[in-house]
Amino acid sequence: MHIYARAASKGKRVQSNMGAKNHAIVMPDASIDATLNSLIAAGFGAAGQRCMALSTVVFVGGSRPWEDELIKRAKELKVNAGIEAGADLGPVISRQAKDRIYRLIQSGTESGARAVLDGRNIVVPGYEAGNFVGPTILTDVTSDMECYKEEIFGPVLLCMQAESLEEAITIVNNNKYGNGASIFTSSGIAARKFQNDIEAGQVGINVPIPVPLPFFSFTGSKASFAGDLNFYGKAGVQFYTQIKTVTQQWKDLPVQGVSLAMPTSQKT
Repeated sequence: MHIYARAASKGKRVQSNMGAKNHAIVMPDASIDATLNSLIAAGFGAAGQRCMALSTVVFVGGSRPWEDELIKRAKELKVNAGIEAGADLGPVISRQAKDRIYRLIQSGTESGARAVLDGRNIVVPGYEAGNFVGPTILTDVTSDMECYKEEIFGPVLLCMQAESLEEAITIVNNNKYGNGASIFTSSGIAARKFQNDIEAGQVGINVPIPVPLPFFSFTGSKASFAGDLNFYGKAGVQFYTQIKTVTQQWKDLPVQGVSLAMPTSQKT
């Protein structure tokens, strides 16, 4: 789990972004090339080390029609030190992070997931001691597996299956995290149902990483957020704002004696 937190300068209010398990639902009518490119970029970009990484894909109708091409495009990514030209994926942040990623991949395979692409034990020439993890794809993942319950925070893409859009939405909503979720489809009806029914703070429609521009709030929900006001936008400004209310009166009033009634604004 990763935690970004900040406290207001006055008082004890806390605003905290927590862990995430961002999902994408892929409908059978999704644009094949655009969807595959989006899944690869959002799943493996920054070696999966970002809170909005697209780590889980729910394929409606099954993942088998997508697997071969997904594997092919992931294999084309170049793993190398970030300072080297042409590198697509750099190392993960630490040896501990690498070991944890390895453990969760192993846990998935032991629980019945298929490692159709295994990025463990990759060796990068010149950086043999580096904390590198290659692109990894696990299919046939189910919601009871540890690799699904935990945020892996590495270049690991989990593939799940659903028979219908309703089932896919249920899978996403049953997860404790609610940072972001996307759908890939050419159906406006499916997109509207998704945006209305999904329980995630940031929603993408044919957009792999639905991070808002700074003048909108970063709206994670459920276990992905702690606090009462979100980051960025008006909510972010309000978080740091101490409200002051001033009541003034400048007109002369006739003497009417003392009144113990609640003072109220009077008409001019």
